[in-house]
Amino acid sequence: MTKRLRLSLVLCAATLLAAGSYTLDPTQTKVEFTLRDVLHTVHGTFQLTTGSLRLDAATGKASGELIVDARTGDSGSKARDKRMHASILESDKFPQITFRPDRVEGKLATDGRSQVQLHGIFAIHGTDHEITVPATVDAAGGAYLVTATFEVPYVKWGMKNPSNLLLRVNDTVEITIHTTARPQ
Repeated sequence: MTKRLRLSLVLCAATLLAAGSYTLDPTQTKVEFTLRDVLHTVHGTFQLTTGSLRLDAATGKASGELIVDARTGDSGSKARDKRMHASILESDKFPQITFRPDRVEGKLATDGRSQVQLHGIFAIHGTDHEITVPATVDAAGGAYLVTATFEVPYVKWGMKNPSNLLLRVNDTVEITIHTTARPQ
């Protein structure tokens, strides 16, 4: 067997191992948000309700769904959170934030670090938005530790900017997701 053929077989096997169905553990998932303003930065979290991901390494197709409970948004300030839920997210009316991937770009390694792009639909505040989410994936022991950071242009997407006479915040919020994906 030639070196080239052996290398091709190893790469094909690694690709097939990375393909499959995965579950995201809500207890091992952290969804963080960062909203910057002129004087300080607001940090907060949301809770993942459920998450699943299916990958077809041969075609790059992806499916599944990550569901975040919008009502769990917590910035550490009850007054600020009350305003965020009532006036910006309207979380009683729109209780779920979802991401439904449809394809993955880049090779997912079965061991070590990979850089991939997940493309899909991000639904927030009752509206679907097409996005591409860059992710770093660390594979070890059959599990994948995933970190993804992206920006949500919430004002452009129809939500209110909480700025007032004294407070001037950005019209985008940064979201970072840390999660563990395990084969189903």
